[in-house]
Parts: sequence; structure tokens; C-alpha cells
Amino acid sequence: MARKFLYVVAVLIVLALAAAFAYRFYGVQLMRQFMVPAGDAVALPPPDRAAYARADMWIARPDKPGNPALWTPEGFKPAEKPEAAVFFVHPTSFLDTKTWNAPLDNMDANNRAALFLRGQASAFNSVGEIWAPRYRQATFGAFLTSNASAQHALDFAYRDVLAAFDQFVKEAGNRPILLAGHSQGALHLSRLLVDRVAGTPLAKRVIAAYVVGWPVSITADLPKMGLPACSRPDETGCILSWQSFAEPADPSLILDTFDATTGFTGKPRAGTSMICINPLTGKPGGSAPAEANLGTLIPDMSFQSAQLVTGRVPARCDGRGFVTIGRTPPDFGQYVLPGNNYHVFDYSLFWANVRQDAERRLAAFKK
Repeated sequence: MARKFLYVVAVLIVLALAAAFAYRFYGVQLMRQFMVPAGDAVALPPPDRAAYARADMWIARPDKPGNPALWTPEGFKPAEKPEAAVFFVHPTSFLDTKTWNAPLDNMDANNRAALFLRGQASAFNSVGEIWAPRYRQATFGAFLTSNASAQHALDFAYRDVLAAFDQFVKEAGNRPILLAGHSQGALHLSRLLVDRVAGTPLAKRVIAAYVVGWPVSITADLPKMGLPACSRPDETGCILSWQSFAEPADPSLILDTFDATTGFTGKPRAGTSMICINPLTGKPGGSAPAEANLGTLIPDMSFQSAQLVTGRVPARCDGRGFVTIGRTPPDFGQYVLPGNNYHVFDYSLFWANVRQDAERRLAAFKK
């Protein structure tokens, strides 16, 4: 019996190693084959005009109990009297392959979104009250294909974000505004800057916009987004963006899609440089050693909590605009994407520096 048990264990180990090998070398192809929904995207009705006046349409908002964005690691706490209003758009948390858009009541997607708020939006709870809407997000597979249904799904999701933002502006009053998002949330935020901020009085109220985990072309996108890329750590009314890779980095999964599209200006994005604000310095380009990192959030196995570790991760803007974090980053397990892509951890890697960056820009805005 013992020999049979050991044999089974050995087989499982071999299968696990084979799966890891296949993911490492064929991860992109495998994801495209198994994560993209079949069939066409189902047209979604626009959100009800008053939908986002209801508390249940928000994962986080100031009057909502159990707000996940108020979580902090040991040694930090939310502001007692927050001065700004923060609009945060969470990343993709819907992984279903049967449908292109998430139902608002999908428990798995909502629970994952709440976890993302704990590790990402929490960086901003020292400067403002946080609003983070539920929205009928596009599924993960929408980012792995050029299928027209993928764009339709993203358009449906964006309508929800836009409706939520309009309600947020009403509730924020005349306070300064900080905008932030990640991945799919950053994509929607970039469109929102074009549609709701550029050329409007609202632009003067923006402390900064953190368009993190989504590429922003300096020539094909930025001129239409209404705010410049940040040039100094104390600049306000500007955009920050970065995408994180360990070395050796292979960003082909991003570049293949990015280079096949046109930007907000109507010009092709192919070959263009992307905004890369170094999250450790708050300035474009350059490098910073691990000693400059004030704290990386390293989650536990359940992702319910995290430990803040200082001086662990460096940052350098490389190539067309990717942040590289060296060859020996923290072990984040299976959530590292093909190509040494630390996309899931774009905020967590630099959590304490992002927090300091927001505080510094708010202080500059008040002056």
C-alpha cells in the first residue's frame, strides 16, 4: 500500500511539473485556447439612470459597512478626516468562459474584486474616501482575442463605469478628486479621462490619475486624455502608469494586442513608447534600488491578509515603458503571468510608495 501511495504521489508530481512546464512555455497559447468564451457577446441594456445612487451597486463607498478599501497592513490606518474623494475601478475578477460579461451578483467575481480593493485601493485611504463600483466587467478572456465580441463586452462594461462616475461626481461635492484603477479598470479609466475630464472644469480638481497596469501611448493616447504624464513627484493634475515585469521580461502578450490597435488620437499605437512613471520615485523613467521601496505587500496563502516588507523590490523603466523589478522578486506563486509578468501585483509591489505618492500630491494640490 505504501509503495502504491508513493507511486501515485510521484505521478502527481510529474503531472504538476509538466503542467508548470507547459504554462511557462506555452502559457499564452493555452490561455487563448481555454479562457476565451465561445459565441457572441450578449448585448446588455444600459444601466438604470439611478442605479448607482444605491449602496448595493458599490463594493466600496464611505457609507458602506465592511468597506474592503479601508483595510491596511500593520502600522498604517485610514485617514480620520479624509480630504479627497477617490474613484477606483477594480481590475478583472471575472474568469468565466461561458459568457463575456459578469452578472452583478456573481459571488466569485465580487469576492475577488473585494480582495483587489484590499491590496490596491487601500493605498489611497490615507488621502480620501473611496468609491469603487460594481460593474458588468468583461471576462478575462476578452483580453486574449481580437474577436469583435471582446470589444463589445468591454464597451458594455464601460457604460457601467461611466454611469458610476457620474454619480460619484455628484456625491463628491467640491472636494479634490483622485482617480485610480488597475488593468481592465485602468482601461475604463483611460476612456473616462477622454470622455469626462479632458477639456472640462473637472480636470482642475484632479489630484492625479493612476492608470496602472494598462499601456498608455505617449503619442497615440495621451494628447486626448486631458492630463499630461506626471513629470515630478509633487506634480498634480497628471497621469501615472506602469506595468511590472521581472527579468527576463517578455511583454509580447501585451505588445501584440497593443500594437494592433489605434489610440485615442486615431494614430496607430504600434512601436510607440508608453507612459512609465517609476512607482518608487514618482518621476518618469529612471531606476531606483530596492532600498527606496517603502513597503511591498506580500499576501498570505488565502490572500485575506498581507505582510508589508520594506527594501525588497527595485524598479527601473525599461524598453518602451515597462517597469522591471529585477531577477529575484518575492514569490507570488501561481499568480505570476507568462513572460514574468507581475501584472496582478502592480500596486502591491510598491504599496507604501504609492500611498506616499498620493499623500505628496494631495499636499501639493492643497498649496
